[in-house]
Amino acid sequence: MKRLSDKDVEKYTKRYETYVGSKTTDSLIDSLIVLATKVVGMTVNIKDIDAYQKELRNDYIINNELSNLAGNLALKCGRFLAAANAALITTKHIDFDGLLDKSDEVKLEEIPQQSSTTAEELQTNPQ
Repeated sequence: MKRLSDKDVEKYTKRYETYVGSKTTDSLIDSLIVLATKVVGMTVNIKDIDAYQKELRNDYIINNELSNLAGNLALKCGRFLAAANAALITTKHIDFDGLLDKSDEVKLEEIPQQSSTTAEELQTNPQ
């Protein structure tokens, strides 16, 4: 087996660190973009979510700033970064529309009951 020189070890270590850093940054950027589009999609109607996400991913300024944010998170959070990324990935797969629809249905069910009760009271207690 061939032994690597110290210079070669350092070279391969830097390549590995660059590769891992790039993959980590890409993963965080993707998760943040998907989360942001879900939040925006909850407040406004987006015509084409996939096109919107693609445009955000391809924007140089957004990628640059999110890359800086991901780098700062990696430096400051270190080991907690995996948990944070797992939370972001989980959030990507939550169907917020279904949650909102259910709460809206409950509110709508309460409104007719309140209205009918008020109408009945008016009929039985005319003033």
